[in-house]
Amino acid sequence: MKDRKRYQITEYCHHFLGEYIEEGDCCIDATCGNGNDTEFLCRMVGPGGLVYGFDIQEQAVIRTRQRLCDAGFSERVRLYCAGHEHMAEYVKENAAGKVAAIMFNFGYLPGGDHSVATRAETSLAAVKAGLVFLKPGGVMSLCIYSGGDTGYEERDALLSFLRELDPKEWLVLACSYFNRKNDPPLPVFVIRL
Repeated sequence: MKDRKRYQITEYCHHFLGEYIEEGDCCIDATCGNGNDTEFLCRMVGPGGLVYGFDIQEQAVIRTRQRLCDAGFSERVRLYCAGHEHMAEYVKENAAGKVAAIMFNFGYLPGGDHSVATRAETSLAAVKAGLVFLKPGGVMSLCIYSGGDTGYEERDALLSFLRELDPKEWLVLACSYFNRKNDPPLPVFVIRL
């Protein structure tokens, strides 16, 4: 009997993005957190690829760096303790229009301080910056957590912005855990056509 796939939001996003990333690609983890997505991207791009990782919390960058070192991926990644809205300052200019995938997890660091969370203004700036880097056929994933701890302002601002993207240039897929209660996370994918 095959193992059942788990479809938590991060695993679902990994499954979806796996179809878009090839060995040698360049990718961005805009919110490293504990390094789960960064490690996934490093594994997907292989030894010839490159992953840029960002987190505003030093403890997240330290955890991610250690995780990638343990996995043998240190040479595939450039990590920065910086807000995701500053990615354009660190990602090479020649990467514009060449990035295969960008991952975001909005909210707070799992196991971290809940008062330190992403905010609508900086998250919108980061998504806008990320769109410039995506190559045709590239994808951006947004795991949007909302509710009691983080409120709804960020979710609503992101969805309003994405709804207005030119449908001739972008495909936006907003999924939902339709039968789950208590503000389940919202996986959203933006594909550059």
